[in-house]
Amino acid sequence: MGTRREELQDRTIVRIAAHLPDLIVYGDYSQERPSVDYFDGVLMFVDISGKLLMFGGDILKFAGDALLALWKVERKQLKNIITVVIKCSLEIHGLFEAQEVEEGLDVRVKIGLAAGHISMLVFGDDTRNYFLVIGQAVDDVRLAQNMARMNDVILSPNCWQLCDRNMIEIERIPDQRAVKLNFGKPKPGRTWVSLGQGTRASLAKSTPPPALLDFLRLACILDSDPKLEMSLQKYVMENILKQIDDKQLGGYLSELRPVTIVFVNLMFKEQDKPEVIGTAIQDACVHITSVLKVFRGQINKVFMFDKGCSFLCVFGFPGEKAPDEFSHALESAVDIFDFCSQVHKIHTVSIGVASGVVFCGIVGHTVRHEYTVIGQKVNIAARMMMYYPGIVTCDSVTYNGSNLPAYFFKELPKKAMKGVGDSGPVYQCLGLNEKVMFGMAYLICNRNEGYPSRRDKEIRYFMRTMKEFLMSNCSRILMYEGLFGYGKSQILMEIEYLAQGENHRTIAIALTKISFHQNFYTVQILMANVLGLDTCRHYKERQTNLQSRVRRLLDEKFHCLLNDIFHVQFPISREISRMSTLRKQKQLEALFMKILEQTVKEERIIFIIDEAQFVDVASWTFMEKLIRTVPIFIIMSLSPFVGLPCAAASAIMKNRNTTYITLGPMQPIDIRNKVCLDLNVCSIPKELETYLVEGSCGIPYYCEELLKNLDRHQVLVFQQMEPEEKTKVTWNNLFNNFVKPTEELKGFSLRNEEGSEEVCNLVSGVRLKNLSPPSSLKEISLVQLDSMSLSHQMLVRCAAIIGLTFTTELLFEVLPCWNMKMMIKALATLVELNVFYCFRNGKDLRLALKQNATSFEVHHRSLSLRPSEEMAHSEEEELQELEGEVIECHIIRFSQPIMQKTAYELWLKDQKKAMHLKCARFLEENAHRCDHCRSGDFIPYHHFMVDIRLNTLDMDTIKKMTKPRGIQAKEEINLAKSEVPKRSELLPENLSPEEIKDTILGFFDLVITRLRTVGEDVIPLESCQCEEVLEIVILPLAQHFVALGENNKALYYFLEIAAAYLTLGDNYMAYVYLNEGEKLLKILRQKKSWRRTFESATFYSLKGQVCFNMGQMVLAKKMLRKALKLFNRVFPYNMISLFLQSHVEKNRHFHYLNQQGSDSSPPGVGKKELNKLYRQTACFSLLWRIYSSNYFFHYKFYGQLAAVMQVNSALETQNDFQIINAYLDYSLYHQLAGCQGMWFKYELMAMEQIVNLPLKGEGIEIVALVAGRLAHIKYIMGHLDLAIELGSRAHKLWSLLRNPNKHYLVLCRLCKSLFLKSRYKQLIQVLGWLWDLSVAEEHIFSKAFFYFVCLDIMLYSGFIYRTFEECVEFICQNEDNRILKFQSGILLGLYSCVAIWYARLQDWDEFHTFSSRAKPLVSRRTPTVLYYEGIARYLEGQVLYLQKQIEQQLENAQDRGVELLKNLESLVAQNTTGPVFYPRLYHLMAYVCILMGDGQNCDLFLNTALRLSETQGNMLEKCWLNMSKEWWYSTLESLEDQWLQTVLSLPSWEKILSGKVNIHDVQKNKFLMRVNILDNPF
Repeated sequence: MGTRREELQDRTIVRIAAHLPDLIVYGDYSQERPSVDYFDGVLMFVDISGKLLMFGGDILKFAGDALLALWKVERKQLKNIITVVIKCSLEIHGLFEAQEVEEGLDVRVKIGLAAGHISMLVFGDDTRNYFLVIGQAVDDVRLAQNMARMNDVILSPNCWQLCDRNMIEIERIPDQRAVKLNFGKPKPGRTWVSLGQGTRASLAKSTPPPALLDFLRLACILDSDPKLEMSLQKYVMENILKQIDDKQLGGYLSELRPVTIVFVNLMFKEQDKPEVIGTAIQDACVHITSVLKVFRGQINKVFMFDKGCSFLCVFGFPGEKAPDEFSHALESAVDIFDFCSQVHKIHTVSIGVASGVVFCGIVGHTVRHEYTVIGQKVNIAARMMMYYPGIVTCDSVTYNGSNLPAYFFKELPKKAMKGVGDSGPVYQCLGLNEKVMFGMAYLICNRNEGYPSRRDKEIRYFMRTMKEFLMSNCSRILMYEGLFGYGKSQILMEIEYLAQGENHRTIAIALTKISFHQNFYTVQILMANVLGLDTCRHYKERQTNLQSRVRRLLDEKFHCLLNDIFHVQFPISREISRMSTLRKQKQLEALFMKILEQTVKEERIIFIIDEAQFVDVASWTFMEKLIRTVPIFIIMSLSPFVGLPCAAASAIMKNRNTTYITLGPMQPIDIRNKVCLDLNVCSIPKELETYLVEGSCGIPYYCEELLKNLDRHQVLVFQQMEPEEKTKVTWNNLFNNFVKPTEELKGFSLRNEEGSEEVCNLVSGVRLKNLSPPSSLKEISLVQLDSMSLSHQMLVRCAAIIGLTFTTELLFEVLPCWNMKMMIKALATLVELNVFYCFRNGKDLRLALKQNATSFEVHHRSLSLRPSEEMAHSEEEELQELEGEVIECHIIRFSQPIMQKTAYELWLKDQKKAMHLKCARFLEENAHRCDHCRSGDFIPYHHFMVDIRLNTLDMDTIKKMTKPRGIQAKEEINLAKSEVPKRSELLPENLSPEEIKDTILGFFDLVITRLRTVGEDVIPLESCQCEEVLEIVILPLAQHFVALGENNKALYYFLEIAAAYLTLGDNYMAYVYLNEGEKLLKILRQKKSWRRTFESATFYSLKGQVCFNMGQMVLAKKMLRKALKLFNRVFPYNMISLFLQSHVEKNRHFHYLNQQGSDSSPPGVGKKELNKLYRQTACFSLLWRIYSSNYFFHYKFYGQLAAVMQVNSALETQNDFQIINAYLDYSLYHQLAGCQGMWFKYELMAMEQIVNLPLKGEGIEIVALVAGRLAHIKYIMGHLDLAIELGSRAHKLWSLLRNPNKHYLVLCRLCKSLFLKSRYKQLIQVLGWLWDLSVAEEHIFSKAFFYFVCLDIMLYSGFIYRTFEECVEFICQNEDNRILKFQSGILLGLYSCVAIWYARLQDWDEFHTFSSRAKPLVSRRTPTVLYYEGIARYLEGQVLYLQKQIEQQLENAQDRGVELLKNLESLVAQNTTGPVFYPRLYHLMAYVCILMGDGQNCDLFLNTALRLSETQGNMLEKCWLNMSKEWWYSTLESLEDQWLQTVLSLPSWEKILSGKVNIHDVQKNKFLMRVNILDNPF
């Protein structure tokens, strides 16, 4: 039965009939319109549909949340039918009462009943038909419903007169003939079951066969009938018919969308019969339809109430959105008002126009429904129509959005309107007749004096063309084409300013749509300016000017030719009165040509036209002749032509002297500058910059509207700028590093009225991504969306639910009733229309997002030479290529985020929820690390804490997820431990250190050889894809759970996201998503459980990691301690608890070591406990580094305890990776602390641990990690040769394992070791590998490190690998990159290197520029090698500046020197400062001492540095130290330009490689720090 029902309901005729009452479906009407039919019936006015159908009711109209139903019967059956309708009313009330009890809903219903004679009027035109029910019964049912209070049923007087009074009890209403139905029991002797039995006979004719009794309407079983179908289609709107025909939709597009409502009410002079007023309604309807059709408006509904006929007209239905909707609606309203006011029999015309978001969609039952609009704006339009009769009114939204002159409107006094709260101002539209006035067309646009143009490339096109024009005697045309909002007017304003000069006349005008319809308008404005008429106040003044200018060119009797075009009043001559219009036009053109020829002899004319797409055809024709005759420079900006341009316009575009530029969007850096300028602030938050850059897509207008929208929502806060050092660092302001404009804006004042600099900030707690886009931008997106086919619209809407970026697999999953071929074809079309961009992988996506497309030149002349067949063929081939590209592409992204947000907001709440759920179910299957990383969690064992999945886990998935990266399953752990020998055969006890070294290196060589031999069985086929998984799976999944209200699941994934970003080195994004998670955590904290405690602990541990990476050690320590407390591993706060805890942990440590050495293995731990231990290990690893970085004596005990606790926690996990990592950390701790015996022991233990690991999967990665860690440790400790040996092997291992995130770290460390050893050939080779990796992976950090080394090479090695200019350009372009900006060390090093370069050149202004940028980064004291590299360079720059201060004998130079010396000494004293940095630091200390006249300490520091350099094999520093020693104590005079001469002679690496320059000579190119001891003032 179900299948049969589905087959019937899927018929087109059945779907059409569902939109119409039986009165129409089973009617039989002639083709004449209007036509009238008479019958009797009972009417009900109520707001529910299903019950009515069960009782045989025919729903005529849906009006908002109410409906009008009819029971059509013969006169004699009225009594019985009224009884049935009363029973139906009581059933409805009973239904809602039950719902109120069960669901707690406060639902109340008002019902009105009427009965009697009813007339039906059918009217319309050839394409659309409408119907009305008219009569006293219609008026009565409306009055009855209005009279009813909540839960009342009111019977009209006639209905009460005709009903069976014995069946019901009523209550009289004072002063009314209508009555109220009582809700008691029926009269004695009667039951409700027996009511209506007498009506069975009357309904027998309409009863379906027994097999189809389940159907509520006979229309559900209509057979296909093309003639009937065609007839019914006329009653249904065109956009609904399209949706019925489009099988891919799988339903109707019900949505919330902004529309403009036009409510038209026609009141008649007297209550005439339907056939009399029918003619007036017919005439009005035909005209209304024709007017609306021009601007894509539609009549949604027509109904008759209170002696008036109302038309509900809508602009902006799905698929019908058009630009300038507000002005079109008002124009249509005025036209309808003017016409209908003249129609016979119509007494009063009232029109209300309102704009806003309404529900557009299906209301009613499955078998009887209508497409309608519901919302507050519909009510407002209806109320304005009724409360302001006889005029056209509009609301403030329509008034403001129309952009029409204020004199078209008049504000009306406010009235209290029923059912409407504060509707805002109401305006009367007075008419839309434009007046043409001289001087009104000139280009007016604000230009900021002194602000550098952000369209440099576009301005260069003008400068080049201007030069050609001035040097030749030919015309030049420069055309800028760009979409709306691209800043064309601003470019022309800049050009107008630049074009000013002697012997130039610049005429700049801006056209409007009205201009296009005014013949010769553009030329009229041009000539008015040339003739000096634009400044004349009166026609007589214009007339006098004209006479003086044209006297010699035109006979006086022809002067009247100028009357119409220049609004003058010359006497009309007989000759002119006899001329044809065409001849007059030719005479005028000839005159204007002569005038212009005469003018250009005296001065050059530059004619600038904004919005040139509105140039009228006559003006195009004249200008085309003009450029062939007179040398003139015409500059135009225009939007793309809607259709084909006219022949003259096309000819100008193809002219050989035309330069045609297609404008591209602004670059991200230019958007940032624009925002700072518009807001008059010196900096903005990174979050705001990201929001505006992404949301605007580089379109200036979009950026401005987004800013206005933020201002309207009071999101922006302006405050006085404070120095960073005065700001106390907290978690909330950790990333309050504001993005500043470029150096080009320095000369432009960005100060407030008081003269102080301000910064823009965001209101606390605001989420910019959750803000709805401004209505102006939504309108643009809706116009584009509605221009697509319905199936394409559905695809875009489904994609909008998924998110800004999505995969083709997920899109196919959520699309209803689509196959893959259809989807690929639709996607290719949408990519061609620039709705979507497609990318093969995440790297391509990230690369594309970095920079917008730029402007380019189009050669229309060469394009026109191509045959049309070839062009058509190429377009077809291009589409096929696009389809192939889409098939290959994996990732799709909306080209404009505004389109995604707009399409998303069209969905209804329940629809959104269903779609989000479908997306979440699909995505969670892949919400883990990539296959290369063994599909684990980013937070190890995270998923074992709670069941957060929607789908049921199968065994394969469980097995996959129990092997996260760096982790083994519980069974494998126990097995591995039982097989570990007591002492590895690889490292016998009697080996010497040198033999151990050779053995370890040999082991790594053996692993590399085996890997290369085994090949594909072990080596991964592709590199790590975790970043792509994060962006296209886990990030969207978290947002889907937020949308579903699944806060616990969303929190889980926000923590995973934060951990993933930390893995990728992106501290800022980790911070952002930790804040997202914190908001959810606050909500969930009310429910106490272990899981909540664990999530809180994980949350604080990740916070601590972010603070550590940002160099905020106090904050990091606080967060990590809090995390450990929640993990039940409280870290001591005082010395007593410290010593007690140390004793306990040491005993545990020896116990674990003894267990590991014995045959017995410790008991295994559960997965939840493992998760906890992993997080503890991470916390302790950071804590010992934090305590070691402080030189207070007692802090070393805290550091030692943290290091021991890390090892104990790792041993407890029984996991090889964690144990080995902890051993190496413990070894490093002891080496930095100077404990020689301990570190060697734990390094050996780490090596013993890896020997028996299986050489596949995790085992190989652990071996590679150990090689890399050992190389890093040896570099820190100054064992450079061993660091190079280990680093080269780690490089080979990671290159085989294809993990770029690990590989680049090894290459960076290897570079520094080779650099210090002065092994330049190897260094350049490794730098080449690093560069290739950074380019291939689009890895910004490795690229930054590459340039850091290049600067070091120039500063200390004496040759050039990459030029200084290239390095500085990289820094300036990427200094705001969030990975570099919020990473402690790399930018500090880059800025400091550049500052040193300028200090050596004595360019102190540039030195201060880069030194001031580096200074705020000094306080980020992350104890990492990169930070110490950076701080060493920074202090070197400060030492050079000290030399200048001493030379200038400044007062504070002595104090500055002492402070510098203390800073250098404290840096050496820190445990975490590796010995590899000591030679440079002692070198700088020696220089400070000699500058201050302390020769004794200078010798001490210098000799210490030399000794350390010799021990470490630091050839670079050794060479420089020897040169410094010789230079400082020599009698040679200091040369001012010594370094400048050296810089000018620095050879390139290519010259060294070719043998033109000896490598040994290059080492002499060292900077000699100037000292003049004899003149030292100290």
